[in-house]
Parts: sequence; structure tokens; C-alpha cells
Amino acid sequence: MPRLHIALPDRFLYETTLEVRITDINYGGHLANDRVLSLVHEARVRFLRHHGFSETDLLGKAIIMADAAVVYRTQAFAGDVLRVEVGAREVTRYGCDLVYRLTDHATGREVAVAKTAIVFFDYARRRLTRAPEGFAALVAG
Repeated sequence: MPRLHIALPDRFLYETTLEVRITDINYGGHLANDRVLSLVHEARVRFLRHHGFSETDLLGKAIIMADAAVVYRTQAFAGDVLRVEVGAREVTRYGCDLVYRLTDHATGREVAVAKTAIVFFDYARRRLTRAPEGFAALVAG
């Protein structure tokens, strides 16, 4: 079976560091697969906050996740500090893919790459809505 491939953006728009907590570790003694999505969620929230936004107010509109994918490269352990880079690809009228690269800050080893598709959502009407003006410029950097 072919492996999933996540294309990285030409450049990343934001980066932050996150420490792998003991609660992020599974029975195998390494970073649990589901915790990678929690780490990229934290990075996404920090990215938005850096620009003065939140997931419920991004240029006056809210976002939700349409899908998510993770490709694991190597293990990470409790106490490891990960550099998480955030970039964007595939910008459409309704959202984009946010792409993340997680690397071990000390060694530079790539731990994982991930992507989450975000779409704009009108919670009052419970349906998708167009991306706000200025969104494409924001994610273009």
C-alpha cells in the first residue's frame, strides 16, 4: 500500500516550540499518534493568535476542520522540544490546507508532517461560508 504524502509549502508562515509532555506518551514509551493532532492544534491556535485571531473569529468568521492527515517520520519522547512550523497550501474560496512540520529542536530530526483542512463555517446557519476578504493574503504571508 502506498504511503500518504503531504506536500510541504514553499515557505512556512509561523513557528513555535512545544514540549512533549508525559501525557503525550503512549504505552510504547513515545509520542502517541493521536497527540500529534493535539500539538498541531496548539500550533494553529498560536499562529492565529499571533495575527490577532482565533478559531471562532478569523477576520470575522469561524473555522472548522474538514479533514486531517499525519505522516510519522520518527519517534519523540517526553521532554523533547519540538519545533512546529505552520504553512498554508491549496487556498480556495472556502478555506485552505494548513501544513505543519514537527522537528526535534535539539537534533533537527523530522518527527512528523501533518495537514488540517480548514473551512469557514457560519455557526448560526450551520453551513460553510466563503472565506473573508483578506484571508488569501494572510496565508500567503
